[in-house]
Amino acid sequence: MMKEAEMKALKTAETRRESDSIGTLEVPKNAYYGVQSLRAQRNFQITGNKLHPAFIENLARIKRAAAEANKKSGKLSKTKAAAIEKACDEILDGKLHDSFIVDGIQGGAGTSANMNANEVIANRAIEILGGTKGDYTVVHPNDDVNMCQSTNDVIPTAGKLTALDLLEPLEENLKGLSNQLVAKSHEFDSILKMGRTQLEDAVPMRLGQSFHAYASMVERDRIRISTLKNELYTVNMGATAIGTGINTTAYYFSHIVPELVRETGYPLKQADDLFDATENLDAFVTISAALKTCALDLSKMCNDLRLLASGPRCGFGEINLPAMQNGSSIMPGKVNPVIPEVVTQVAFEVAGNDTTIMMAAEAGQMELNAFEPVLFYNLFDSISTLTGAVDTLTRNCISGITANRERCEELMDASVGIVTALNPYIGYQKAAAIAKESLKTKVPVKELVVRKGYLTREQLDTVLDPYKLTQPHGVVNVRAAM
Repeated sequence: MMKEAEMKALKTAETRRESDSIGTLEVPKNAYYGVQSLRAQRNFQITGNKLHPAFIENLARIKRAAAEANKKSGKLSKTKAAAIEKACDEILDGKLHDSFIVDGIQGGAGTSANMNANEVIANRAIEILGGTKGDYTVVHPNDDVNMCQSTNDVIPTAGKLTALDLLEPLEENLKGLSNQLVAKSHEFDSILKMGRTQLEDAVPMRLGQSFHAYASMVERDRIRISTLKNELYTVNMGATAIGTGINTTAYYFSHIVPELVRETGYPLKQADDLFDATENLDAFVTISAALKTCALDLSKMCNDLRLLASGPRCGFGEINLPAMQNGSSIMPGKVNPVIPEVVTQVAFEVAGNDTTIMMAAEAGQMELNAFEPVLFYNLFDSISTLTGAVDTLTRNCISGITANRERCEELMDASVGIVTALNPYIGYQKAAAIAKESLKTKVPVKELVVRKGYLTREQLDTVLDPYKLTQPHGVVNVRAAM
């Protein structure tokens, strides 16, 4: 067996000793992370999920922009700046992500995430310069990589940049969904069906109008999210700890945001009130609320689709959803509306995330909100899951929906809801009597009206013309409007 001294020697050969203000730890010799990252990993074994990849990349963008600003100010040497920037470029290329070991939910207002980035970038820069990992005399995580910065301006800025990155594909997917719904509104424009209020027969409408209404709703959600993104363009870089800009240089303070604009391509601006921008997270609450609204709108639409497709024999059966997979392990031939179902489940998650985000934003105290990690964890989850839900809804459901024209006509003819259109011609009292008799005898409304001599069949055809019946006066026809 290996002796204790030999085991100790082997351990020493495989690790390096690093110290922080808490004490000393053995860090794996080849690790790019350092003592503070390792300590955080041990402290915060919470979700098992690491930092979002886009968040990691935006930390690298911030560090790269800071290195450039500090180099131009003359405070950071060109040699160190070049090495730091190269390390950041590698992270942006997808490398070194496995060295970000801290949990997505962590105490310390994000200090662990910031130091994980500082240590990884420093150790890779050291390596680039020919040094040995852990030799912070070459490049220091705090003094060089974190120069003129604080966790308290880096983390909220990285959060805003990440939200902007993630919202872009969501907007694209929402536009695709809206376009697909518009296409279906054209396809189904000539199909007359019974509208429903409170799940009871109401008055006739066209199936295309239902899908056009969904398209309008989705497009409104997209515009709302796009407009609110403007709140994310204001960042607090340069604020450092609480907003005073302590430990920055004059050059860095005035140039860090322009450098970040060049780095990201976003029209960022430095907050007019850095104290406000450091301690208050209301911009994220606003975005989360818009995401929740969008998710709930989509869920409402999916509930409608499930009802309209219910059956196929014993339900509404007015539309057919694409059959995506077997619906039962026991009932042969059963197919369930799995795509609308999963979208509704995503809506539940987004709504729950929104509650967490509200609570995290409210719980901040004085000059800093310590609960940014859980806020970002839930915000990024909301955006990502909603993006996936919109994509699968568009591709795997909406694009393949077909209509059952005959079923729509059958239900409309059997309904008494059409009698409302006769009020101006035969009066409410007679229309009500017709409706009551039709329900009792199962004789269609049209047949009763003709039998009683209230209107001829020719007059009925005019009165109940599908487009006159379903288009408000003075409103452009849906087909012409799209």
